[in-house]
Amino acid sequence: MSLIQRFVSGRTKNIPNRLSKKYLEEALYYRLFKEGGEEVNVRRQLNLFLKSKKRVFKWEVDDTLIKLRDRKLYAPALKLSEIMSTRRGVNKTVSDQAIHLDLIAKTRGIAEAENYFIDLPESSKNHLTYCALLNCYCKKMNTEKAEALMEKMKELDMAITSMPYNQLMTLYSETSKLEKIPAIIQEMKTNQIMPDSYMYNVWMRALAAANDIFGVERVVDEMKRDGRVSPDWTTYSNLASIYAEAGLFDKTETALKELEKRNEKRELSAYNFLITLYGKTGNLREVYRVWRSHRLAFSKTPNISYLNLIQTLIKLNDLPGAEKHFREWHSGRPTYDMRIVNSLIQAYVNEGQLEKAEETKKGALHRGAKPNAKTYEIYLEYYLKSGEMKLAVDCIANAISLGRGDGSKWVPSDKIIMTLMGYFEQEKDVDSAENFLEIVRKSVDDLGTEVFESLIRTYAGAGRTSLAIGRRLKMENIEVSEESKKLLDVICVE
Repeated sequence: MSLIQRFVSGRTKNIPNRLSKKYLEEALYYRLFKEGGEEVNVRRQLNLFLKSKKRVFKWEVDDTLIKLRDRKLYAPALKLSEIMSTRRGVNKTVSDQAIHLDLIAKTRGIAEAENYFIDLPESSKNHLTYCALLNCYCKKMNTEKAEALMEKMKELDMAITSMPYNQLMTLYSETSKLEKIPAIIQEMKTNQIMPDSYMYNVWMRALAAANDIFGVERVVDEMKRDGRVSPDWTTYSNLASIYAEAGLFDKTETALKELEKRNEKRELSAYNFLITLYGKTGNLREVYRVWRSHRLAFSKTPNISYLNLIQTLIKLNDLPGAEKHFREWHSGRPTYDMRIVNSLIQAYVNEGQLEKAEETKKGALHRGAKPNAKTYEIYLEYYLKSGEMKLAVDCIANAISLGRGDGSKWVPSDKIIMTLMGYFEQEKDVDSAENFLEIVRKSVDDLGTEVFESLIRTYAGAGRTSLAIGRRLKMENIEVSEESKKLLDVICVE
């Protein structure tokens, strides 16, 4: 593949500079995703790039940040944004600062984002950074701070677009304050703020949440009458999804036909929505028809599309079809995506076909892929249901050891912990209970009273003694019930 072809965004400027040894020899985005899209791999490649001291162009840093955010890889995106400005001398525009603020909120929390905003120069505190902070408040569902910031923007007489109104409408939808949305719509109309398709889509979802299907249809009619914002494919995707959730499958398919008509640009997301929504209607024939159109529209089919198709086929109980397209994907020498592998493993495990699940996992290993915490979660659920508790503990140990793809800890739920503790208690198996807790300790900081009381009952049931349990309770600052204290008096003896 030529150097120019490897440019993600298709830009070809400054090619002579890239041929210099001072510059990264390939597009930055390609370098970061060289080993696939899992965060642990992206982090490794980012660290290698930063250590190399190779130069890149600002436009490709911006392009890479967009792609990292699209994939929810916020931590590596923030690291790239910080180091390029603090160590590589890349000057941030106000738009860059707004993106940086959003990344801080997503990785370090709202308080850190607020501090970053406060420390910005006054010239940078415009509608872009204010909207970024407002979006952070809305994402965290902090209605009080979001409304106060919106009022501040009005006081400063900022040129407010539809964006902050959309953010507030989304907040009200997600916090079940649907009664506030009509006032937002009316304020926008009064202030002659140009609506956009996103605003109409949020409005539709809010009405759908209130089970007002006729209201949803009135919004689409208003869009058509208004003329300033024509219904696009996202409008009909939204409408089809609303109909599908309401069980109105005939109307769903009518909306999907309108979606297809408006996908003149052959957008990837539109094809994936079509496949998902036809799957919801149970129309397998249309799923395959859209898939054929999708394959014709793109010279290369991305992993996300195979993932979407295979998951849809599994939901439609077409396991042979899912297997066929898995083999097709597998044979195409793709950048390996464990999400696709896990989808098929989940289907096999649900059917009790563990041999096929293991074959699929081994095939992935052979291709250089690695099982992740999700892989072991799938097996864990099966072993818990089948009562194979020792194998369940092995799965937990593996999941904790691997951690999540974003680098965070994998933590078993309280329900899972107590299910296993209950089993060991019933079996009077002290050693297995202690071994299990030693494993869980690697990801759970506070085991809690319920876990220790189960352990005490296990010791008592097995007739075992231990002076250490009393000391552990004091160290953990755990206060147990009177019943457990009586058992401790028996257990904690020389």
